[in-house]
Amino acid sequence: MNKQLLTVVLSLSLSACATTHNHTAEKVTSTQLIKTTTTWDGKDVVYPTNEKAQVTALMIEIPVNGETGWHRHPVPSFAMILDGTLDVMLKDGSVNHLKAGDPLVEVVNTAHNGRNTGTVPVKIMVFYTGTVNSILTIKEKP
Repeated sequence: MNKQLLTVVLSLSLSACATTHNHTAEKVTSTQLIKTTTTWDGKDVVYPTNEKAQVTALMIEIPVNGETGWHRHPVPSFAMILDGTLDVMLKDGSVNHLKAGDPLVEVVNTAHNGRNTGTVPVKIMVFYTGTVNSILTIKEKP
């Protein structure tokens, strides 16, 4: 009788744990924001392969009416606009209009300038996929 009672109690406990675990798992969601093989200007994403890979994450904040200044990235970078609105311009006149919630596959080795076009500071979470000691950003002349 004690074995049967123990079996019932263990079964109920395991069932409760499994239910709790499944309930928690049901709250987790995944939404694909972007899946691409190209940067926003249509060029292929190419990862550096000559040295040890390194990922760097930065939080970039651009004040209202502020600009990044003309620059380029020699390594691939991927970003999410967390707050604000941003126009990223290329020298050929192309403009990428971005707002909070937008993902971005940044241009590589292409001069560009980001300008806050909104009423709040722009916040961007950026992930650079370079190599150890690689330069992430190079300032360019306008």
